[in-house]
Amino acid sequence: MSRKKIAAGNWKMNTQINEGIALAKYIADAERDKGVITILAVPFTHIYAIQKKIKSSSKVLLAAQNCHHKTSGAFTGEISPVMLAGMKVPYVILGHSERREYNYEDNALLALKLRAALNSGLKVIFCCGESLNIRKAGNHLHHVQLQLQESLFQIEVREMKHITIAYEPIWAIGTGETASPAQAQEMHEAIRAMLKQKYGKGVAEKTSILYGGSVKGNNAKSIFSQQDVDGGLVGGASLSGEEFVSIINSF
Repeated sequence: MSRKKIAAGNWKMNTQINEGIALAKYIADAERDKGVITILAVPFTHIYAIQKKIKSSSKVLLAAQNCHHKTSGAFTGEISPVMLAGMKVPYVILGHSERREYNYEDNALLALKLRAALNSGLKVIFCCGESLNIRKAGNHLHHVQLQLQESLFQIEVREMKHITIAYEPIWAIGTGETASPAQAQEMHEAIRAMLKQKYGKGVAEKTSILYGGSVKGNNAKSIFSQQDVDGGLVGGASLSGEEFVSIINSF
């Protein structure tokens, strides 16, 4: 069964507005594999301007990097999923390892965020993954399974068509370390087995699972060639238009 191939760039807290517009336009106008869904998770401050500058025909989609679990209220500095939907932002990233670590987002909170995002009509890139200590202890499979069980697996089977999973080996984010293609495949295969057990074979085979740990132009092809790796959630390398396009063309 053919799954969607996805290259998602997570800019995090980087680029000034003019830099972001120029980067998005470079990617939108570049010669790239149109069979790959290209997503840019840009800072909130950039969304409106980039929407106005890139052509809808370019098939570059935008994502927010986070949203709140409430649709409105006295939550200073937060972004509602309804606000994002109103701006026609199709995707939101939830559960990124940096949000989990620095903003203390636990599985229970992420379950609420997932519900709010889906109810607002957003598609979700849901992140999961383990730290180096958990990996060394051999508990990585159980840890990721618990993240899925306590957050993602609260949703209905019919809603899984709006979900993309991103596996983040936290020990490989921003460190220059990368899980070997075999390590990536092992976890992606395990996640797909978890999906099959919970939602059935059809959902498991249709759900795209992205690798999110220091994907670069020089390693993307070997990672993406793995049977259960359907693309990447790319951090630092997505800030270079040339390198991100090379990643898009690595399938």
